[in-house]
Formats: sequence, C-alpha cells, structure tokens
Amino acid sequence: MNMKSSVAETVEIGELAGRYGLATHVLRHWEAMGLLTPARRANGRRRYGPEDDARVALIVRAKEAGASLEQIRELVTAGDGARRREILARHRAELALRMDRLRTSMEMIEHVLACPAEDFFECPEFRRMLTAGEVPCETHCEG
Repeated sequence: MNMKSSVAETVEIGELAGRYGLATHVLRHWEAMGLLTPARRANGRRRYGPEDDARVALIVRAKEAGASLEQIRELVTAGDGARRREILARHRAELALRMDRLRTSMEMIEHVLACPAEDFFECPEFRRMLTAGEVPCETHCEG
C-alpha cells in the first residue's frame, strides 16, 4: 500500500466525531482512557482509520446499552476473544436485570395512566407496586 492511499483511508478527529454526533473532546477523552489509539502525522495531528471507526461505533453502542467507559475499556483491552466473551456474558446479565426493572417501571406507569384514582399516590395498587418491586398485577384498583 502506498502512502497516498494510506492517508486517504484516514480521517481527522472532527470528521470521525461528526459521523457519530460527538464533540471532538469526547474522542480525546476516550483516547486518554485508552479506548482509542489514533495514528499521528508528523505535525502531531490525530488520524483515524477504519479500525478506529469500528472502535468508536462499538463504544457508542456499548454506552447506549448502559456500559460504563471502564467496562468498555475492559472489553477492548481484553487479551483475547474468550476473555471478551466472559466480559460480554457478565454485561448481558446486568443488562437483562436492568431490562426487567425497566419493564416493571413501564408497567407501573401504565397502571398510573389507567388508574381511576384521582391521585395515583393514593392508589393502593400503586403503593404496593412501589414497595413490592415486582411486576404489577393485571387488575387496577378502584377509585
């Protein structure tokens, strides 16, 4: 591969950040945390290639799924595929628990929106849901 095609395959920080709707300081922060390692030109400017683009996509997706930057760093710096799978299995379990909690919250909101009580804070079913921390029953209290 000649130098000209290598340069053409890389982008500057602003272009890569823009692809994902990020500010450039976010990519700099991720670099400082060890999540990205862009190449540097002779003038010191960062150049990002396809691997960096894929890494940013992974970080964005992982953050959307609730992973912390520390968890993401653990994933991307893991030595091999087996270790990465272990990390992902642990994260999947955490994500499943969070999804269960979100479903419970959604059902609580649905109950409140359909509840005939004038003030849902006075609703015995709503109170039960708050203290039980479980999926609410299908019935609604009487106003």
